[in-house]
Amino acid sequence: MAGYFKLNTASDGQFFFNLKAGNHETVLTSETYKQKQSALDGIESVKKNSQIDAHFKREVSKKGKDFFTLVAANGQTIGKSEEYSSKSAMEDGIGVVKSIAPKAEIKE
Repeated sequence: MAGYFKLNTASDGQFFFNLKAGNHETVLTSETYKQKQSALDGIESVKKNSQIDAHFKREVSKKGKDFFTLVAANGQTIGKSEEYSSKSAMEDGIGVVKSIAPKAEIKE
């Protein structure tokens, strides 16, 4: 099964999305947006920027766990991953985003 974007509404009425792998696991969570169209634009940005390896910022949390953020060309964060148990697991997560994001459907 292919991955998909799940568009959500937060309790405060703002919008965000998750990129889900074929097994329904979340691999990327967006920032929040005030307008639905802005969230949809964010999804398009993920589709585009996920194909540029330099736009994945590999980081380490305060807990010492590896995670990544996906940024746009202007450096603005589009989305963030979960924390992973190892660098190789994080790299696998990046690989999933690269492979599924361009063709992922949007579900509301």
